[in-house]
Amino acid sequence: MAEVRVKGRDGTELTLDAPDGRPLMDILRDSGTGVEGTCGGMCSCGTCHVYVDAAWVDRLPPKSEDEDMMLEALGEVVELRPNSRLSCQIEISDELAGLSVEIGPAA
Repeated sequence: MAEVRVKGRDGTELTLDAPDGRPLMDILRDSGTGVEGTCGGMCSCGTCHVYVDAAWVDRLPPKSEDEDMMLEALGEVVELRPNSRLSCQIEISDELAGLSVEIGPAA
């Protein structure tokens, strides 16, 4: 189990226990952070958008083509940053212990 540091849209900071093998989106959604995960992790809605702390960006697997396309579409309605990711595409593992993210704006 990894601990994940989360900054909410309202500036609240939390540390969440994140079981290995689960998408970050599930942990964020189930913890009441405001992440909806409307599509259930299918990379097709953008409601799980997060900004990954700069120290972690290169430690995550690269974006898939589907994630890149969804973020591009999402960029038409919310602010994207170079560290924007969809939390449904980040699978928790021991290697991600200490991961730090900020919840992105809702689309």
